[in-house]
Amino acid sequence: MKRTGKKPHIFNSISELHRALALPKPKHPLVSVINFEEAKCFDDESLRSVSYNFYCIAIKKNFKGKMKYGQQYYDFDEGVMTFFSPMQVVTTDIVEGLKLSGYWLVVHPDFIRNYTLGKTIKNYGYFSYSVNEALHLSEDEDKAITTIMQNIENEYRSVIDHFSQDVIVSHIELLLNYCNRFYNRQFITRRTASNDLLVKLECLLTDYFNSEQIQESGLPTVQYVSSQLNISADYLSDMLRNLTGQNTQQHIHNHLIEKAKEKLSTTELSVSEIAYELGFEYPQSFSKLFKTKTNLTPLKFRQSIN
Repeated sequence: MKRTGKKPHIFNSISELHRALALPKPKHPLVSVINFEEAKCFDDESLRSVSYNFYCIAIKKNFKGKMKYGQQYYDFDEGVMTFFSPMQVVTTDIVEGLKLSGYWLVVHPDFIRNYTLGKTIKNYGYFSYSVNEALHLSEDEDKAITTIMQNIENEYRSVIDHFSQDVIVSHIELLLNYCNRFYNRQFITRRTASNDLLVKLECLLTDYFNSEQIQESGLPTVQYVSSQLNISADYLSDMLRNLTGQNTQQHIHNHLIEKAKEKLSTTELSVSEIAYELGFEYPQSFSKLFKTKTNLTPLKFRQSIN
């Protein structure tokens, strides 16, 4: 059934993405390497605007059309690589009969959460809404990236064993470091979109959750966030809902859950201690919200990654 309205279609799982691309079920629920030549490209107008609940790294050949990332059009006239963070909105012109080649690596944050990469991946600037250019590769750079993608694909398609995740994560980190080098070469004089409201919101929430303010004042309210951005609460929520399909409160909760997962996976703090550190007066309220957002209790989540 066709979706209506302008809200983006949210892909919550990699399995759902495989179904949309008419691909077999993924071999792993949290990571996949997609060969564009084997995939059915999006040609449904209802999927013109999408949002993925996982990281997307793609090297594309023969792309035609326009792509919008957040509020800005993505320069893709000659570029071949794109990088999207979880829950960020991508809008692409529908082109009938599009035949892409290349690779699409999709990685759920939980796949890398227990690795150093899980903490550092946000430091790669090319995942930001403020970057609005694709990565343009030279012939040698293209070969280097394609080789790493193929290595990840080979490992992904081989028999899964105790070392598979370590090897795949190492390849992903190598891939991102190469892209960091190539992007730095391309964008030495890159300008940031300082007026991008989404960038400002993400920075505001990240700083808030990384400071002691959350323990002193509790969770940031919608009114607090909107006042810091100098716009009305209603306007902010309407803008976010239109761009991402989620309102301001949901964005706040997304940051909260990510911070909670970080503490559950990297510390030995009790659930009650984590709840208090995240500004909750009652641990039960924290546990209830966490289960609502993840379908797991905090303890079950901790057990699942240990």
